[in-house]
Amino acid sequence: MSLSTDDVAKVAVLARLRLSPDELQTFTGQLNSIVEYVAQLQEPDTTGVEPLAHGVEVRNVFRDDVRGPSLPREAALLNAPKRNPDSFLVPAVLD
Repeated sequence: MSLSTDDVAKVAVLARLRLSPDELQTFTGQLNSIVEYVAQLQEPDTTGVEPLAHGVEVRNVFRDDVRGPSLPREAALLNAPKRNPDSFLVPAVLD
C-alpha cells in the first residue's frame, strides 16, 4: 500500500497541521517508508503459532493472604485532623 500526497494532506488536515508543499512531499516519503516497514510484519507465515501476550513466560509471585497484627485504634487515629473516639471524621460529599 502506498500513500499519495492527497492521503497525507488529508491526514494533516485531520491532525490540524499546516504543511507546506515541501513538507508534504517529505512527509509523504517518510510515511510511505513506515507503511512499507509495517507491511513486512505481515510476510512471515504465522499459521500454527499460538498468540502470546509476552515473549517470555511471566509469572506473578504472590504471598499467602495471612492475617497479621493490626495497628491499635488509638495509634491509627493519633494524627487524624478530625476524629471521634472510634473513627476518622470526614466532610460529607453529597450533591
